[in-house]
Amino acid sequence: MRTFLAFAGRLLVFLLVLAGIAVAFGFGLVNSSLPDAREEPGIPTLSAPVAITLDEHGIPRIEAANDRDAAVAMGWLHARDRMFQMEAMRRGASGRLAEIAGGSALRLDRFSRTLGLVQSAESDLAALSPEARDLLEAYAEGVNALIAARGRLAAPEFLALGEPEPWRPVDSLLWGKVMGLWLSGNWRRELEYAAQAASLPADRLDDLWPRDASAGRPDLASLPGAVSLARILEAVPVFGVDAPLPDSASNAWAVTGARSASGAPLLANDPHLGFQAPVLWYLARIDFPDGRFRAGATAPGVPAIVIGRNERLAWGFTTTHSDTQDVFVERLSGADAYDTPDGPRPFTIREERIAVRGRAEPEVLRVRETRHGPVVSGLDGLAADQGYVLAVSMANLAPRDTAAEALLALNRATTLAEARRAASLFTSPPQNLMVASAEGSIAQYLVGRTPLRRAGDGRLPARGWDGSMDWTGFVPFDAMPHIENPASGQIANANSRPAPADHPVFLGVDWYGDWRLRRIRELLAERPTHDLAGFAAMQNDVVSLLAREVLPRLLAVPAPQGLAGRAQALLRDWDGAMRADAPQPLIYHAWLRAFRRLALAQGGAPEGTSPGAEFTRLLLTDAGRAAAWCGPAGCDAMLARALSDATAEIEAAQGSDPAKWAWGRAHVATFEHPILRFLPVLGPMTRLEMPSPGDGETVSRGGMRGGGANPYAHLHGAGLRAAFDLGDPDGAVAIIATGQSGHPFSPHWDDLLQRWRDGDVVRLGRVPANTTGTIRLKPEAPGVPSEPEPRQRRR
Repeated sequence: MRTFLAFAGRLLVFLLVLAGIAVAFGFGLVNSSLPDAREEPGIPTLSAPVAITLDEHGIPRIEAANDRDAAVAMGWLHARDRMFQMEAMRRGASGRLAEIAGGSALRLDRFSRTLGLVQSAESDLAALSPEARDLLEAYAEGVNALIAARGRLAAPEFLALGEPEPWRPVDSLLWGKVMGLWLSGNWRRELEYAAQAASLPADRLDDLWPRDASAGRPDLASLPGAVSLARILEAVPVFGVDAPLPDSASNAWAVTGARSASGAPLLANDPHLGFQAPVLWYLARIDFPDGRFRAGATAPGVPAIVIGRNERLAWGFTTTHSDTQDVFVERLSGADAYDTPDGPRPFTIREERIAVRGRAEPEVLRVRETRHGPVVSGLDGLAADQGYVLAVSMANLAPRDTAAEALLALNRATTLAEARRAASLFTSPPQNLMVASAEGSIAQYLVGRTPLRRAGDGRLPARGWDGSMDWTGFVPFDAMPHIENPASGQIANANSRPAPADHPVFLGVDWYGDWRLRRIRELLAERPTHDLAGFAAMQNDVVSLLAREVLPRLLAVPAPQGLAGRAQALLRDWDGAMRADAPQPLIYHAWLRAFRRLALAQGGAPEGTSPGAEFTRLLLTDAGRAAAWCGPAGCDAMLARALSDATAEIEAAQGSDPAKWAWGRAHVATFEHPILRFLPVLGPMTRLEMPSPGDGETVSRGGMRGGGANPYAHLHGAGLRAAFDLGDPDGAVAIIATGQSGHPFSPHWDDLLQRWRDGDVVRLGRVPANTTGTIRLKPEAPGVPSEPEPRQRRR
């Protein structure tokens, strides 16, 4: 026995040593995929050397001889720091995620293949100008130089997945296709509205969303049944579940030199997208020998500054929420044809083969396309009911998408006239493009293709067989709502209605409430002149005008006894600020959430109905319309019950003393890796979390999950904040929410997170205050002049 125990002890020690060696080897292998801050790689397609200086946060300053060399350098840097993020994007867009993630990614892959995003991008690439194609080629050369040099060490994920495939110019265009989907999600909402319309009376539908007063409202009898609609919705991807980016919103504002401390225009922009680790954005600055420069936020996969400035112009974007997608109900005529105004027409059929990790054979997907677009019903492999299928028309999939051309032109524009010409080239997604120029102008252009409809307002799926609601073209650029140099000297946008309701061009009906916009205007009015520090402070404002608007109604509820009464009392002197350390925002949100849940159940709304904040305001400010949702006992009784339910929920999580409750303990900004989040060990290891202020209606937007185990989790908001002063060549400040690197072991994986939470920014000046490395990209051809030395840091 003693001999056996001695043997077992030695065996255990041996196994522990072996495990330690394996862990050390694995750690060393992963660590070897970290990029070097001092490199001199050769890239033969460069025309001249490129010097790159990295600041203390890993933000590069690129010194390049020309635009093409700058694109090569940007491709190399993006691949160096974010190669797996780029890989995940192109796999998601091309329907190839299941190759690495298995069957769990099939729902997204089927959808991407059905839409034909790759085919659309390939067609767009062929139609671009030779100059635009050359810059995309240059960018791909930079990416592929990094892949060739690093192989599986391009990112730690590739140690398990194998060396990434070479980057192609069409892969960069796929980024635009993905953004077109994320920022134009109306088609899915049409199906959700149809499901609601099947079970709610007209007056309650009008409470959940505005009345459709347009001619030719679709006949609900022509739609698939509620069960079929529910199955169709289950078969198409849900962003935020199948893909990491749920909701979208944005803020932007600009002032002329008369309202600026520097005497030149200022512009601020903070786009609101779903959080992921790392975030979508990558900061950079590019300088050229002739004095031209660009600084701001890039997106890995794209060879341009997406939001930023050059020596004479600054630009930013907000989402319009224009209706640029429609679902059409197609009536079947036999097995492989559908009815049209001119008689039956056969479907265009293509076959997609989707490789699935862990399966020997690929899944075969049979895609049917109609004159309106691809069929999206039946993606679960089940037959559509009632002799109908659903096809979707998307403006972002229309031929000759010139968005890439537009972005490259915007990067070079130096005057308002040039910016306007660039704006006219934007085809997708629909955006408000805001610009400010050193000549003193500010402007906003609604860009992106918006369909002209024969009839209807796009709220519900439309009949496809009679042509009565077909698209007849797109709204001309000059007919879109534009603002140039308003007398007020300021422009602001926060996703609210972009034009009056009587505007001659129909743009849509799904607009955000105006609370953020009105708060921005209040803050702009508080000071006669502004500067970058003031703009950065505005971007971090957490006062909710919606809370201030509905608070009197909440306080009018007779004070209950006990915990609920103590919680309500805390709201009496509250200013509506959604501070992370305060209990009032948590009480307010838990109360409203419980009230909405009770009201929707009482009103008969289908399970899963999730109306916007406008519905909450209606319930609390319009007693007549709220009565139908509150039941015979009235809204006071329902509000009292909701408060009791809400305080019990908070007590279970944060204890019985309302004064010690804190919004930030529930409202936690959460950033997860798009793939590793599904794994039990690596998911928590790569998850970034930070208590955060704000909510969905504050300028510093803290969009929430809304349901599940933690409904207050902060999952979408300003992953980027940027501001620009055209009176100062170094007048560019920005912050991203995580860090520059996509490598979890890098010091730049999360080094900007706390600064982001605290409202700090970093300056994107020509010479960084502190440097941590220099990289020299060298042409390999002989006889090339020696590379420029990076500029010395300021003392």
